[in-house]
Amino acid sequence: MTGAGWVALAIVSVGSLCYATASILQGVGARRSVGTAQTMAHPLYLAGIFFDILAWVGAMIALQTLAVYVVESVLAGSLAFTVLGARIVLGSRLRRRDMVAVAVTIISLTSLAFSAGPQHAVHTTNELRFALCGAAAAMVLVGYGAAKVNAPGGVIAACAGLSLGGAALVGRSLPVPEGVGAGDVALAIVTEPLTAALLVFAGTGMTLYAHALQHGDVGPVTAIHWTAEVMAPSIVAVVFLGDTVREGWLLPAGIACLLTVGAAVVLATAPATHATHVEDPAPAGPAALPAQAPRHALAAPPLPVLPQPTGERIIWWGPPPIWRPPDRGRPVDPTYRALALPAAAAPRFVWAAPPRRR
Repeated sequence: MTGAGWVALAIVSVGSLCYATASILQGVGARRSVGTAQTMAHPLYLAGIFFDILAWVGAMIALQTLAVYVVESVLAGSLAFTVLGARIVLGSRLRRRDMVAVAVTIISLTSLAFSAGPQHAVHTTNELRFALCGAAAAMVLVGYGAAKVNAPGGVIAACAGLSLGGAALVGRSLPVPEGVGAGDVALAIVTEPLTAALLVFAGTGMTLYAHALQHGDVGPVTAIHWTAEVMAPSIVAVVFLGDTVREGWLLPAGIACLLTVGAAVVLATAPATHATHVEDPAPAGPAALPAQAPRHALAAPPLPVLPQPTGERIIWWGPPPIWRPPDRGRPVDPTYRALALPAAAAPRFVWAAPPRRR
C-alpha cells in the first residue's frame, strides 16, 4: 500500500470511531422519542448525525484511494469501538464471545489493510451515472414503502444498509478533476449528477436507520444493517467498478471480510450494544381498590384531578426519572393506601353511633 493509502486508512479508522460515538448518541435519542420525526429532531440524535457526517466525509475521502470492501469493513469495525466504549463509559458487561469478536475484528481489519492493492480511478460513464441515480431513486421508493406498510425492523435496516452502501459506491465513482483550482473542483462536484445521488442515498439511509431503531430490536437491526452495507457494495465494486486485491491476497481478503461481518453480527447482540439503547418505561396504570373495601369508601368524594405538566422535557441521558411521593410522617387511611395518596389528601371519617330506640 502506498503512503496515500495509509493516510486514507487512518482517516477511515477515525471515521469508524466517530461512527461508534454516533451509535451511542443515536440509540439513546431514538429511545427518548416517539416516531421517526421526533427521533430525527432529538438533540442527542442530531449530535450523533454530526459524528456520522464526520465519518461519512472521511469515508468519501478514503474511497478515492481505497477499495470499497476495505472502507466498508473498517466502518463495520466501529461496533468493536461501540462495545468497548459502552464497557468503559456505561460499565456494561462483556461476554467472552464479545471479547473474541473484538479480537477477530482487529485481526481481520489488519489483514484487509495489507490485502488492499493500489486502486485506479473509476472511469465514470453516462451508463454508470444513470445506474447509480436510478438505484438511489429506487431505494427511496422501496425504503419508504417498507416503512409505510410497517415492515419488520430487519427489512428496513437492510434498506438502510443498502442505501448507505450505495453512497459508498457513488463516492468511489465520483469523478474529481485534477490539476485545477479548488473553485473549479467545487463547481465540478456541485454540477455532477452523482452528487445528487450521493445525497439521496445518504439521507435515505440515515432516515431508514432511525426508523428501524425505533421499531426493531437493536441487535438484529444493527447486524442486518452492517451486513447489507458491507457485503452488497463490496461485491458490486469488485465486479463493476474494478476494485482490485493484491496478488495472492484474494482468499485472505475474502475470509477477512466475512470474519469482519460475522464479528459485527456477534457484537450487535452484545449486552454492551443493548446498554447504549435505553428502553422506554412502561406507563404506570391506575391502582386498583382492595378486593373488600370498607363501606364508607363507596361514599368518598371524587378525587381531585391534578393538573398535568405541559410541554416536552428532553431527557439527555440515563433512565427516565421516577417520581416518588414524599414521606409526610402521618398515617394513611388503608382505603387510600392503594391509591398512593399522601395522608394530607385522604379525607377523615368519623363514625357516630346510631341513636337508641326507646
